[in-house]
Amino acid sequence: MSKRVAIFNHKGGVSKTTSVYNIGWMLSKQYNVLVVDADPQCNLSSLILGDDFERYYLEDSTKHQNIKDGVHAAFSGKPVPIKAVDCFSPARSSSLYLLAGHANLSEYDAALTFAQTSNNAITTLQNLPGAFSELIKLTEEKYSIDYTFIDLNPGLSAINQNLFLSSHAFIVPTNPDPFSLMAIDTLKNILPKWVSWKKNAVQLFSDSAYPLIEGEPKFIGSLIQRFNVRNGRAARPYRDNITEIKNKISSEFFAAISTVGMTLKTGEYTQDFIDGGYCLDEIPDFQGLLPKSYQAGVPVFDLLDSELEATGPIFQGMVERRDNFKSKFQLLNGKLIDLLNHV
Repeated sequence: MSKRVAIFNHKGGVSKTTSVYNIGWMLSKQYNVLVVDADPQCNLSSLILGDDFERYYLEDSTKHQNIKDGVHAAFSGKPVPIKAVDCFSPARSSSLYLLAGHANLSEYDAALTFAQTSNNAITTLQNLPGAFSELIKLTEEKYSIDYTFIDLNPGLSAINQNLFLSSHAFIVPTNPDPFSLMAIDTLKNILPKWVSWKKNAVQLFSDSAYPLIEGEPKFIGSLIQRFNVRNGRAARPYRDNITEIKNKISSEFFAAISTVGMTLKTGEYTQDFIDGGYCLDEIPDFQGLLPKSYQAGVPVFDLLDSELEATGPIFQGMVERRDNFKSKFQLLNGKLIDLLNHV
């Protein structure tokens, strides 16, 4: 069975999409990986589709192969089952599969909110809470997926709640500023409420065509991203915030989510991971590599020497940074696989 991971923080600008893109791409070198774009901004779809992005949503063969149209039958009340969608794979990562996003996905939010708060009193809505999970499951089966990563949009919508609760594990991306600290305070209150709702709802929707998956998503770490480096470490303005994020995650946040079963068992987190504030990694800005990455249509760590388009010391510096990011994401994915083995 595929392990499904939500990358979620209701705060914007914390590199959720970049995390899904880089982690999924690196992991696809060894496994079949599905990445799900659940953000109406469709940034993940744009990254992976590249120059084919607009064409994908216009051509008859692909314009309905996305997350919104994938659950359309359930949300429109049509008497046809949900089917797996056809996924796009980039030329240089054939084991990475994109379940594309849709700009109008949020149109379904009101109906899903109603369905999830009606306590199954309205039979015409009973198939909605399990619809997204069913679409992802069928798509996972179609492509023999090992790992799925879901890019959620910044917000506390019913769709985000639904997809978060349809996952087996979750990662909290952050960046070192005071607003990420505020966001963690919100998440420590909201996420346990979401899980408490699900514990009651699993039985309520057990007879629907698309039942909810059982169990609580397990916390497998945070990411701290988007900061500058000086002399091999985070620049001074960021260091205090990085320390505060780790402290808040490992104390208040972890205590709150553990009360509703959202953490792994004692001993399943390594001691060095606990001591590091449950931080999977600190990932600095990509800086000059990022435009090259967009141009080549690959993550920064997969850029070829020829795609760096530089010479002399500038070229050597880019090669060193690229290789450092490659090592970072290889180590990060190793940690993720170890943690997901316990989920």
